Formats: sequence, structure tokens, C-alpha cells
Amino acid sequence: MNDISLLIVIVEDDAGMRRALQRLLRVSGFDTQVYESAEAYAGANDLRVPHCLVLDVHLPGASGPQFYEQLVQPKPPVVFITSHDNPVTRHAVASAGGTELLIKPFVASELLDTISRAVLRGSSP
Repeated sequence: MNDISLLIVIVEDDAGMRRALQRLLRVSGFDTQVYESAEAYAGANDLRVPHCLVLDVHLPGASGPQFYEQLVQPKPPVVFITSHDNPVTRHAVASAGGTELLIKPFVASELLDTISRAVLRGSSP
């Protein structure tokens, strides 16, 4: 087993959801950083590139898909999360390059499996 924890960045404006996601990922062996908005993450001084982003679709300021589109290449894999499952949301995620979208509420195993798929896809040549 690898001794290096994978870094997962969570960008979620709901404080309770942010804490719950962080707690789940930490007990599952991931290193985490959490931010309440895309702007807060963009302004962070940490230079580590995450292995995966968990990005809420609906954020104050720039939306998750808007923010992801603006990231410089190579972009980390992303798992978008939302409570708004509709064609507009799905189109915004797909247009931003997102392949993983989870609808809240989701179960812990679903999130962990989706993050694992995204990380594996991101590490492929």
C-alpha cells in the first residue's frame, strides 16, 4: 500500500456538507483541503496539485463548472456534486469537461467509488 495520502480538495459552500465530506474522506485515508468557494480555493497559497477535486455545482460567485473550465492544464480529475439534477446542470457539467456527477444526497460508498474512478482516470496516460 502507498504511504502517501492522496490529496482531495473539496469546494462546497454548505458548511455542514463540507465538514461531513472532509470527515468521510479523512477516515477513508485521504488528505483533504476544504474551501467554501471557488474564489477561496483559487486564492489559496498551497501549491500542491490535488489528485481530485470534489466541486459543488452551485457555489457563490463562480459556479463549479465555470471554475473548472478556467483551471490551467493539466486539470485534476473532478467529481461534481449537486442537489439540482436537471438537464441544465448536466449540460454545464459536461460542457466543463466533467464526467462524474453525483446527486445529493448520495451514500458514502458512492462518493468513494466515484473519487477512485476519477483518480484512476486522471493518472492514466
